[in-house]
Amino acid sequence: MATATTDGPPAGPPPPVPVPAPDARPLRPARMYTGDVVRVGATGLRTRPLRAWLSALGIAIGIAAMIAVVGISSSSRAELDRQLAALGTNLLRVEPGTSMISGEEGVLPYEATAMVARIDPVYAVAATGNVPDANVYRSDHIPEGRSGGMTVRAAELDLYDTVGAELADGAWLNAATARYPAAVLGAESAKQLGISSVGSGVEVYLAGQWFTVVGILEPVALAGELDLSVLVGWESAAAYLGFDGHPTTVYARAEERYVEEVAGVLATTANPEAPDEVTVSRPSDALAAKNAVDTAFTGMLLGLGGVALLVGGVGVANTMVISVLERRSEIGLRRSLGATKGQIRTQFLAESLLLSALGGVGGVLLGTAVTAGFAAVREWPTVVPYWASVGGVAATLFIGAVAGLYPAVRASRLSPTEALSAQ
Repeated sequence: MATATTDGPPAGPPPPVPVPAPDARPLRPARMYTGDVVRVGATGLRTRPLRAWLSALGIAIGIAAMIAVVGISSSSRAELDRQLAALGTNLLRVEPGTSMISGEEGVLPYEATAMVARIDPVYAVAATGNVPDANVYRSDHIPEGRSGGMTVRAAELDLYDTVGAELADGAWLNAATARYPAAVLGAESAKQLGISSVGSGVEVYLAGQWFTVVGILEPVALAGELDLSVLVGWESAAAYLGFDGHPTTVYARAEERYVEEVAGVLATTANPEAPDEVTVSRPSDALAAKNAVDTAFTGMLLGLGGVALLVGGVGVANTMVISVLERRSEIGLRRSLGATKGQIRTQFLAESLLLSALGGVGGVLLGTAVTAGFAAVREWPTVVPYWASVGGVAATLFIGAVAGLYPAVRASRLSPTEALSAQ
């Protein structure tokens, strides 16, 4: 009897299915990109908005103070440059000095103006002469001596253009009025005498002689001594006030590129016999000296702004330290989920930098607004140097990095078990 056979596999347990070997490499923590760092850092600020706002305000006040100081100083300097550009820095002034031998004040010769005019680069020259013992009064009933410090000066007709004067009212002296009792008042003289406009019957009393007021000057920036003066014609000063004809101040305008050379020969030219008794000055130098004083004052204010910025940095550091203490459970949870020490450190450092950046940008905007408002009130151009704005934001980021470094390191050193058990 035949036996049936089968072609299938032999009976028994199935062979084991091969299983791939597990990867022996450790799991890498998820990488945090820049956007993730910013979002995580901003989350800490959003959860405590009042504290973050107050800390940013401290930074903003320091930056705003520094920006406003630099901006106002720069705006003032720009206004000075604008004035000098309009007035010119090529005005030179020649006055009698003190004799080194006798110790007495020197006297400029009658021909001083004409001799200075012969210098080739000099294109405008005019002189004034002090009239001694000629007090100024609004009325002939005022006691002598109460002249308010005003000075009577004989003036040449070219003085108006040479010093860059402007009229507030009336007209400047001309060939006709310079020969008769006519006067032009400086800005401060007009104010002291209570005269705001010229007209029929407006007169001043000079050394027993009535002079008709024909003009009032605006303040003269480069010849401030004229503001408290009463100016009369050269001929009328000699005829009515006993003026001796000696000039006491000679003003000269020279071509800009030759100003230094002209200043070097003015003393010898104005008084060849006694050049050591002549003083030569440049009125614009006084404005430059004033600008130097303003710069020194600006340095002091910048120091105060730096102190305010440091105080703001301390506020940021305080906020970040408290934030680490309050968020220990969050730190422990993130560490338990695989966050590394570097990621925790980056999170808190980013939060500190964001907080400082908000204060820095706000401070720049606030400082710029203060500068613009102050400049508008003073009618100055508004100038805020770009380096001040960029430097202000950079300073806040540096302060933020320094202030947030310790809290960030402290947060990263917390172990997960220690952080979670603390709550």
